[in-house]
Amino acid sequence: MSVTLHGAAYSVYVRIVRLALAEKRVAHDHEEVDIFAPGGPPPEHLARHPFGKIPTLTHDGFTLFETAAICRYIDEAFDGPPLLPRDARGRARAAQVIGLLDAYGYRAMVWDVYVQLAGDAAQEGTTDPAVVEAGLARSETVLDVLERFGAEGDVLGGERITLADLHAAPMLAYFMATAPGREAVAARPHLAARVAAMRQRPSVSHTRPAEAAW
Repeated sequence: MSVTLHGAAYSVYVRIVRLALAEKRVAHDHEEVDIFAPGGPPPEHLARHPFGKIPTLTHDGFTLFETAAICRYIDEAFDGPPLLPRDARGRARAAQVIGLLDAYGYRAMVWDVYVQLAGDAAQEGTTDPAVVEAGLARSETVLDVLERFGAEGDVLGGERITLADLHAAPMLAYFMATAPGREAVAARPHLAARVAAMRQRPSVSHTRPAEAAW
């Protein structure tokens, strides 16, 4: 069996896949890919991902891109603890969390808050307060939904870790590298408890980028 993950370790979406591989205890190689290198993504990566994004996963000649598809494949193709609820409603809720994080959370929490307040924009002195304000407002809505779903107890609150937890963790870890991010999460008890539990998992500590809060 040969499993190779392609992508940069700092990437939120690469870390999501690394978390899934770690939780399923899948032995794999990790090949760093710099899609922002001069000249753009290397040709061999464009052959795997025609849009030049990361990550991609190759398993015995079978190649996938798109993080949600990769993680679902990892859960179904390998032994180990299941990463989705057994019932239809639980699986639908997990898919809903993943979808809303991609559509509304990633840009707001990572690019509009983390990058502006702690990442490249902050380091270059180009922080735009209007971008931060809008990002925080959108993030508050996202966190309110995650708090409500966590209170339901099955996804983001149950005893078992799911793909929804693994999708949320890297985004929250960058968001919480900022003071407003930490305050926003702390104000939501169910989400804060889930974050505290996730921070104790070996998969999380093993995959942590230096820039992330956890």
